[in-house]
Amino acid sequence: MGETLAAERDAILAALTPVVEGIAATFGPLCDVVLHDYRTPEKSVVAVAGSVTGRTVGGAMSEIGIRVLARGDEAADELNYVTRTRGGTLVKSSTMVLRDSTGAVFGALCVNVDVGAVSQVHGLLGALAGVRPEPAELPTTTFGNDIDAVVDALVDVHQSKQRGSWAELDRAERLELFGGLDTRGVFAVRGAVEQVAARLGISRASAYNYLSQARAAHDTPTGGPA
Repeated sequence: MGETLAAERDAILAALTPVVEGIAATFGPLCDVVLHDYRTPEKSVVAVAGSVTGRTVGGAMSEIGIRVLARGDEAADELNYVTRTRGGTLVKSSTMVLRDSTGAVFGALCVNVDVGAVSQVHGLLGALAGVRPEPAELPTTTFGNDIDAVVDALVDVHQSKQRGSWAELDRAERLELFGGLDTRGVFAVRGAVEQVAARLGISRASAYNYLSQARAAHDTPTGGPA
């Protein structure tokens, strides 16, 4: 059964590989398409066309992939969401999960479109029409070919939301940091707890303790009769 499913998943990825090039060619240089095999998260990229997010074959999953991996078979497609890369590029993305015949999620097909130029034209037309739209606060998405770099970037983003270094945070803020990382799927990555501990300058045991407490706090009812 295991070998059969593995062969089935390989066949799905092989069938989608030419689709990657086809979609990218259709949308042109402002688009990239990435095919992921989540069975190997540290080198999940098996095919890529375009250069919007700088992905390369053999590269690791992105922040979005980490989130999908954490959700497991409960993961759903995420379509037409707009974010910014860490380099400031405005990107509209769609992530479509891949399932085998048992319904298990094992990969994803991702389409990313650089919409920065379109946004500039929209802003110019709005200015000509006398309309001044409020700038949208968009989340920053971490794309990278190294899984460790993606995890480090997520830790940095969450730390920057706090009032100072780890030593300056109170218990609630530390739990919030670990809870936020957990929500983003960071700890679904193998070895992530140790990596986060090293990044924060704390022991592995402390990191596991804060993660356990953050999860317990998340699962605790906040009030009202059961």
